[in-house]
Amino acid sequence: MTALPNPLTESPAHRLARLMRSPAELMTPQRLSVIQPSRISASRALMAQAIEQRWKISCTRFDIDTRGRGEACYRIDIGDWTFSFPVFAFEPSAQGRTGRIIGRSWDMLGALVEGDISPEDFKKTGEELPKLYEGRATPGTLIWCRSNRSARFFNQAVEALAAGRQPDVGVLAETCYLMRNTGLDGNGTFGTKSFLAYEADHPLRWSLASQMLCAYMMRVYAQDLVQHLARLASPTACAMDPQLRRFLGVGNGSALGLMLFVNNHPRLIERWLWAREEALATAKGLPAAEALAQLPTLLTLLQRAAVFRRQDRGVYESFVSSAQVAEELAQVHSEAQRLSLATRADLPFDHLCRSLQGRIHDETLETLHSLLIELVPDTADGLCRQLILDEELVGEPTMPVARLRELLCSEYPWAFAMNLGQQPGEYVWYKSATAEEPRRGPREAVGEVANLGLDLPRLITALNADLARQPATLSSARFLLAHPWHRAIVTRVQALAGTPYHSPHADIMSEAFVPAHITRLLNVGLHGIDKTRDYLNRNLRGVLFHGAPLPEDLAAGNADNHWFYPSEPSL
Repeated sequence: MTALPNPLTESPAHRLARLMRSPAELMTPQRLSVIQPSRISASRALMAQAIEQRWKISCTRFDIDTRGRGEACYRIDIGDWTFSFPVFAFEPSAQGRTGRIIGRSWDMLGALVEGDISPEDFKKTGEELPKLYEGRATPGTLIWCRSNRSARFFNQAVEALAAGRQPDVGVLAETCYLMRNTGLDGNGTFGTKSFLAYEADHPLRWSLASQMLCAYMMRVYAQDLVQHLARLASPTACAMDPQLRRFLGVGNGSALGLMLFVNNHPRLIERWLWAREEALATAKGLPAAEALAQLPTLLTLLQRAAVFRRQDRGVYESFVSSAQVAEELAQVHSEAQRLSLATRADLPFDHLCRSLQGRIHDETLETLHSLLIELVPDTADGLCRQLILDEELVGEPTMPVARLRELLCSEYPWAFAMNLGQQPGEYVWYKSATAEEPRRGPREAVGEVANLGLDLPRLITALNADLARQPATLSSARFLLAHPWHRAIVTRVQALAGTPYHSPHADIMSEAFVPAHITRLLNVGLHGIDKTRDYLNRNLRGVLFHGAPLPEDLAAGNADNHWFYPSEPSL
C-alpha cells in the first residue's frame, strides 16, 4: 500500500497538483454532467463580485402600459464604471413566439451598454433590436438580450398582488421564475463590443460576466414589471415580499447547441475546469487546524443544500432525483460532523471526499465539492477574474512529426482506446432548415449534410495513422502541404498541448452518447443554473440567480454571501 505524502514536508504546489483530478477521471461526459453550481460558476461569481463591490442598480425610466407595452431603463454603477440597461417591452403574443433562435416575438428586448445611454442611442437600439440578425448595435453595446414571460406564473403573480395578497409560493416554486431568457448575444455579434476589446480595468472583463449581468437584469425587470402591472390593475395592490423576490430567479433553456459551444471554445472550457479543480484542491488541501475551523460553515451549507433538494418539486427523466441527493447530503453531514474526531487525518476535507467516493451518487459528491469551494472564497474569486481568454488557436508549423505523435499518444489515449476503426460515426450533427438550430440524427436517416460536430477521436486516430508513415523529422508544415485535410486538427492539438481539460472524452457521433450530459455541464457547472430539468436527453430548463440578493441588498452591503440553495419562503 502506497503511503500518502506527509503534509508537513510536502510543498503547497505539489499538494495542489496531487489533489487535482486527472483528465481520465474528470472528462467523461457522465462525470462532467454531475458538476454542480459553485462559486466558480459564472452567475455565482458575478454575485460574489457585486456583493463585494456593492453594485448600485437604479431604475431611471419605466413607461409601460397595462398591456405590457413600452420602455424602461436601468443604470448600473460599478465603481468608476456606469452601464445602462435599456428595455423595450411588448404585449405577449403567441404569433412568432418561441424559445428557439427563429423566434420573432418577444415580451422583452434589452441591451447592456457602457455609460449613460443617450436619447439617440436609446431610440436607435429600440429600432435595431427587433431586427435581430439584420440589426446593428450602437457603439459601447456589450450584449443584446431577449426574454419571455412564463405566462401562467407571471399572470398569477400579477393577479395575486393586485388582489392585495402574496402569490402562491407552491405554484411559483414549480418553475421559480417569472421570465425566461431566450438569448444573450455579444462578443461582436450584431456589432457588439468584442470581449478582447474590454479595457484592463473593465469590471466585466472576465468570461461570461456581461452575459450574466444581463440575465440578472432580466430578473430585476421581471419583478419590477409584475409589481408595476399589479399597481396599474389596482391602487390597493401589495408589494411582493422580499423573501419571495429573492427566491425567484430568471429561467433559462438550452439544447444541443451547447455541444458545439464546447467544441468551439476549448480554451474557455479548459480554463474554467482548471479553475474549479484548483479551487477544490485548495479546499481539500486545507491543513487540519484550518479545515476544522471551517467545519461549522461547511455543516451549515450541507444542511441548507439538503433542505433545498428536499423541497425541489422538479421531476427528472435521466438525472438522479433531488430526494436521493437530499438523503445522501444528510449522510455527508453526519460524516462531516465526525471530522473533528478524526485527528489522524492531516487533510480532513480530502479524507472526507475520498471516504465518500463510491458510497454516494456522484452528483451528491460534486455538491460537497462545490460547498468546499465556498470555504476558500478569495482563491475562487481570484481564479474567476483571471478567466480572460484569447481563444484563437494557433499552430506550430515547425513542430516535427515525432513531437506531434508524442502529443497524440500522451494527451489523447482515450481516443485510441475507443478502437473506432475507419467507419464513420452512426450519427451526424447538422443545422435544421426549419428551426435554424443544431440537430443530431442517424447518418442514414439524415442523408448528405455538413457535419457540424467535432469527431475528435476519429480525427485523432486518422491523423496518427497518416503521421506514422512520415519521417520523424518532417515538419508539420511539410506534412500539411501533402495532407491539408488535417490542418484543423493539427492546429487544435498543437495549440491545446499541455491543457488537460479542454475536450470531453467522448464519441459524440455514437448512438450511446447523451447530449444532455454536456448541455448540463455548461448549464449547471459553468453558468450556475439550478433545478435543470431534462427532456428527451437533449433539452434542459432551469433557473439562474435562484435566491440571489436583490439590488437593494447589494447597495446596502447586507447581501448574504451564501445566498444560493434558498428555502421556499414561509409567507
